[in-house]
Amino acid sequence: MASTTLRFPTPRHLNQLYAGREENLSLVERALGVVLVAREDWLKIEGSDTDVARTELLFGFLNDVRTQGVAIRTNDFTRIVETLARGEVESLKQLFGEPLVISTQRKSIVPKTLGQKLYLQSMIRNPVVFGIGPAGTGKTYLAVAHAINLLLKNKVQRIILTRPAVEAGETLGFLPGDLREKILPYLRPLYDAMHDMLDAKDVAALTEKGVIEIAPLAYMRGRTLSHSFVILDEAQNTTPEQMMMFLTRLGEDSRMVVTGDVTQIDLPRSKQSGLVEVGRILRDIDGVDFHYFSGADVVRHPLVLKIIEAYERYKNPIGQTDEKV
Repeated sequence: MASTTLRFPTPRHLNQLYAGREENLSLVERALGVVLVAREDWLKIEGSDTDVARTELLFGFLNDVRTQGVAIRTNDFTRIVETLARGEVESLKQLFGEPLVISTQRKSIVPKTLGQKLYLQSMIRNPVVFGIGPAGTGKTYLAVAHAINLLLKNKVQRIILTRPAVEAGETLGFLPGDLREKILPYLRPLYDAMHDMLDAKDVAALTEKGVIEIAPLAYMRGRTLSHSFVILDEAQNTTPEQMMMFLTRLGEDSRMVVTGDVTQIDLPRSKQSGLVEVGRILRDIDGVDFHYFSGADVVRHPLVLKIIEAYERYKNPIGQTDEKV
C-alpha cells in the first residue's frame, strides 16, 4: 500500500481542482481505486503504487487546467477522471499541454470551460464543426473570435456570418427596405460579437470592402464560398433543405461552423429542423465534428445555468432522457 500527500498554496486552490464537491472525490476513489482524504490545503492519496501515481497525474492535469484560467465544472471533472481511468493519458496531455488563446484586435480570449477548449480544438482541426447547446455557452462568440484570429493571420480572406430569418416574412414584412434591412435585428448579435473584438471603424471598413459579410441565409444560395470562414448561427431554425444548401456552399480552403440550440426551435411545427436532422446524416464523416455543450458550459450570469437546469427538469421529469441529435 502506497501513500502520498499533495499540498496546495491555499484551501481554495485545492477546492477549485474538484469543483468543490465531495462527490467528485468519491468518483476518483471508485474510478482509480484509491482512498482520498482532503483537509484544508492538502490531499492524501492511498492505494497501490500504480493507482496513487495515476491519481497524482490526475490532479496534475487538473492544476494545469486551473492555471490556464479554465474553470473546472463537475462535468469537466468527470470527463477527465473517466478519460484517465481508460488509460488515455496522451489525449489528456494534448488537451492540457498548452494554453489555448485566441488573439483579436481588442482582446485575447481564453476558453473558460473544458467544453469551450474542446470546441476550439475541434474548430482548429476540422473544416466543418457543429456547436450545439444552450444559450450562454459561447458557441457563436468563440466561433467569431476564431474567425477573426484567422483573418488577422491571413489564413482566410473573408468572414461570412449568416442567420436564418425565420420571422422576417411575417413580422417584418410590412417594413420598408430590402431583406437585409428588415432582418437587421436578427443579425445584431453577430455585429455585437464582432464589435467586441475589432474596432468599430475597422468593422465598418472591412464590411465595406466585403472582407466581412453579415447577411441572411437566403443570400448564400447559389454561391461558392472559397478562402472563407463561414458561420451559420441559430441553425436550429433552418429547414433540412436550407441546411444542405448552406453546407454545400463550402469552397476551397474554407471552414464552416454551425451553431444552434435544438431546444429553441422557432420553425412551424410542420417543419423539421435541419440542425436536428444533420446530426444523423453527417456524424460519421471525417472532417465534420459535432460538439455538444451542456449547462455546465454556461458562462453568463450564474442564474442562467439555474434557469436552464430548471427548464430541463420541467421538460424531462425523472426517468426520462433526451436523445442527442
